[in-house]
Amino acid sequence: MQQRKSALGRPSGTDGSDYSYRMVVDSRYQLVAKGKKRLSVLFIIEALFLLIGVLFAVLRGEKDNTTNTVAISSLIASVVLLIIADIGRRRSRSSFLRLYAVLSSLAMLLFTASLANQYSLLKVIQYFGNRGTTSFGTDFPSLETGLLVYILAFSLFKISIIQAVVFLLFNMTPPKKAS
Repeated sequence: MQQRKSALGRPSGTDGSDYSYRMVVDSRYQLVAKGKKRLSVLFIIEALFLLIGVLFAVLRGEKDNTTNTVAISSLIASVVLLIIADIGRRRSRSSFLRLYAVLSSLAMLLFTASLANQYSLLKVIQYFGNRGTTSFGTDFPSLETGLLVYILAFSLFKISIIQAVVFLLFNMTPPKKAS
C-alpha cells in the first residue's frame, strides 16, 4: 500500500477552514441504523421461535385429541405481524412497528394460554413443586417441561424485542421543537 504524500494531503480548492460548514450526521440517525440492524437479527430469531411453536401447536396434547386451532391461528397472525414489522423496519414506518408491538404481544399471550390449556402445564408446575418429596419416576413430563422452557424463553425474548422496537421508535421520531 502506498503511503500518502504530504503534497496530496489536502484536497484541492480548500485550505481547511471550511470545517465548520461541513455537515455532521446526528447521533440519533446512527442509533436508528444500529436499531434496525439489531431488529433484523431479532426478527430472524423470532421466526425460528415461531417454527418451534408450530411443532408444539401441531403435537397432540393431553386434554383433547384435536389440533389446537387457537395456537395455530395465533402463530399465523404472529408471522403476518412479523412481516409487517420487517416492512416497517426497512421503510422506517413507525405505525407498522407500533402495530407489531401491540398485536404480536397479544398473539403471543393467546398462543401461550392455548398451549398451557392443551398440555396442562399446571401439572408440570405441581410436579416440580413436589420434586423434593418424590424421586424421578417414569411419569416425568418431558414434553410439557420442554414446552414450559420454550414459553419462558420466548416470553423473555419477546420482551427484548419489544424493548428494541420501543428504542427504535424513540429514535425514529424527531425531537419536539419548543414553541
